[in-house]
Amino acid sequence: MIAFRDRMARGQSRTGWLDSRHSFSFAEYHDPQQMGFRTLRVINEDRVIPGAGFPPHGHRDMEIVTCVLSGAVEHKDSLGNGAVIRPGEVQRMSAGTGIVHSEFNPSPTEPVHFLQIWILPERSGLKPSYEQKAFPAAERRGRLRLAASPGGEEGAITLHQDARLFLGSLAAGESVRYAPAAGRGLWLQIAGGIAALNETELREGDGAAIEGEAITVAAETDCELLLFDLA
Repeated sequence: MIAFRDRMARGQSRTGWLDSRHSFSFAEYHDPQQMGFRTLRVINEDRVIPGAGFPPHGHRDMEIVTCVLSGAVEHKDSLGNGAVIRPGEVQRMSAGTGIVHSEFNPSPTEPVHFLQIWILPERSGLKPSYEQKAFPAAERRGRLRLAASPGGEEGAITLHQDARLFLGSLAAGESVRYAPAAGRGLWLQIAGGIAALNETELREGDGAAIEGEAITVAAETDCELLLFDLA
């Protein structure tokens, strides 16, 4: 079974510096039919103008993953971490018992476009931690590259949850197939371009929840995708 999440049906938050689209209920946007999928709780597609961003604020008991699509995000947190995240890099912040962080667009001229992803942790009260790794285009081209997993295998970042995140970069005409293990669910998010999921067309911002079946994703244009495999 596949349940499609149309990009135009998502929630939206707009301020003078932020344009954010919410695949699931978030902040002022609440839809009891869209509260997440399995342990995947938030997918926000954010665009931030030059020189602006999220000031210091706190989180607890959440695995927060950031994937930059274009531009750059400057991160600072109460653990003393400071880093810039660029396209092809994945950041994981485990909020655990509590962490304060800020995320800013450091460019004076270019906007930043990124995905903010929240995954419920395996348990509450984890020690806060931070991790960031790059996944070059060559490793994502024409395939699904494991980028996050519970064991951090294949050079992936470590998630404190039975969840896996794959990144894919497909040229027009390329396709990938994925068959989940019994009892697991998939979430596909199109981050750029146009692709067909089992022959149904999806565009940038569209998503889909998949239960109980294998999928084939075929690129109609060059496209970028994220695939979550969830317990």
